[in-house]
Parts: sequence; C-alpha cells; structure tokens
Amino acid sequence: MEKPGNEAVIVVGSGVVGLATAVVLAEAGRRVRVWTREPAERTTSAVAGALWWPYRIEPKARARAWALESLSVYEELAGRPEETGVRLVEGVMGETRLDELGPWAARVPGLRAATTEEYPGSALWARLPLLDMPTHLRLLRERLSRAGGTVEERTVTDLAEAEAPVVVNCAGLGARTLVPDAAVRPVRGQLVIVENPGIREWLVTTDPAAGTTTYVFPQPDRLVLGGTTDEDDWSTVPDPKVAAEILERCAALRPEIAGARVLDHLVGLRPVRDTVRLEREILPDGRVLVHNYGHGGAGVTVAWGCAREAAGLVGPAPSR
Repeated sequence: MEKPGNEAVIVVGSGVVGLATAVVLAEAGRRVRVWTREPAERTTSAVAGALWWPYRIEPKARARAWALESLSVYEELAGRPEETGVRLVEGVMGETRLDELGPWAARVPGLRAATTEEYPGSALWARLPLLDMPTHLRLLRERLSRAGGTVEERTVTDLAEAEAPVVVNCAGLGARTLVPDAAVRPVRGQLVIVENPGIREWLVTTDPAAGTTTYVFPQPDRLVLGGTTDEDDWSTVPDPKVAAEILERCAALRPEIAGARVLDHLVGLRPVRDTVRLEREILPDGRVLVHNYGHGGAGVTVAWGCAREAAGLVGPAPSR
C-alpha cells in the first residue's frame, strides 16, 4: 500500500475515459498509475467510430455539458491532426432536426439543416471532431508518461486490490463485476474497415423501420463502416453475415464503397448504463473511490468533460 502522504491515484481502466482522466490528474500534479486488463489498443475505445456527437447518454443536461467541454479540447487538438488523431470533418447527421436539439447545439461548428437536394429527409450538416483512435490513444499515453504517470497491465478482480489513497474506477463494462453493478451492460457494435475510395465527408443515417444505424467515417488511411447496436450481446467475434449487410447498406449510400477492398473486421462492446455513474464514494477505511463509467457509445464525446469532473471529485494535488 502507498505510504501515507504520497497521495497516489490508481485509475482502473485504459479506454479513452480512463486515459483522459489519468492525464488530467497527472498534469495537475497527481502521481498516477493506470491499471488495465489489456492495453489501450485492445479496448472498446480502440475500435470506436469516434465521431463527436452526444449519443444515447444520460443524464442529458450533464452529458451535454461534458460533451461541450470535450468539444473545446478536440477543437484545440485538431490543429495538430497527425500528432493527436483529431480532425474537424464535415458531414451529415441524418434523421435529425435542429428543433430536436437543445441550446447546446448553438456551439456546434457548421451546424445547419441539410437541403432536400443534399439529403432525402431531415438531416443536419456539421463540422465535427472525428478521431483516429489508435493515434489519439497513443497521444494520451504519451501525455500521461510525460506527466509522470505509468500504465500497468494487470487483471483486477476487486476494486479493493487497488490499495491507494484514491482510486478512480474507469473500468467501463468491467464495472459490472468490479463494483459490482448489474446496470452496466454491453451493446455490441460491429464495423467493417475498407480502403477509402476518396470519401471525405462522414455520414450517419438511421432506419427506424429496420432498426439500423448506418455510418461512413473517413480516416486518413481507411474508411470505417458501421454499424450495429446489439443489446446485451457479449460476442466479440465478427459475424460475416452482419459484415455483408453493413457493406450493402453503406454502398447504397455511397456506391463507390461497393468495390472497396476490405481491410479488417472489428467488434466493440459499448458499456451502456441508464445513466453515467460519475460520483465520489468514501470507503469504510477512509479512502476515496471515484466512479466514472457507463458512457455507452459516447465515451469519446464526453471523455474530457467527465475526466475533469472526476479530477475535481478527487480533489487538488497536495502541496509538496
């Protein structure tokens, strides 16, 4: 156990929320250790579509505030896309109207209603952060290292194993057994990665009748196609039939995708909860436990806002 006065913080989880939280704490002067069952490259965050947009996340008011705070961070990082993995990219959010959004939408760059010539139905144009997650996760690890933080690969079966004055639980779906919290459940997402035939704009569209959401996200070296929202499905094995359906739906939107060479198939399990759990708990022995999990498919969207609030719950670093 850490010696009294060292004020070490252990962050459990190395997805985008866990690493962002660790970075905020370390850059504020805390001595941070990240414990992770698997490296960031194998977390759900690594296979996220990673378009900034408040998506299926509660409570709405807090989530919008977290999202806007994160938007400001991403806008700054977008000035160095090769280093940060963040670009501001124009695209269309289908089946969405301005009057459905709250006051937060006024802060979104380039937001306007699409014309009927641009999209057959209600839709919005916007210029949103789109993240290349492998690059962005590498940036977070590098920032953490420069601030003196460390990442340790170890399997945690009980939060009590993290014997430090302060523990931050960013375990995502792992919180289901670690807390334990049965309210956290998986929503499976499957992606197909193809060569980019020259597409520069992202596109998201939903079909309520079919219950599908289809999206096309251009990255510098590839095109990310999706997707699925399979409730309570724990399988991480790509389904060839689902992959074929994703390709068909995307090609219907952008015909040039039909001939694109498939590079990879990916699956991620979104850690969904009815509401995000972001709160401070005092353990019986007096140690501080801060929970920061349950972000579902919006982890990238709210990561920095949640990280800063979690750091505030931890409290300031002790004076040296």
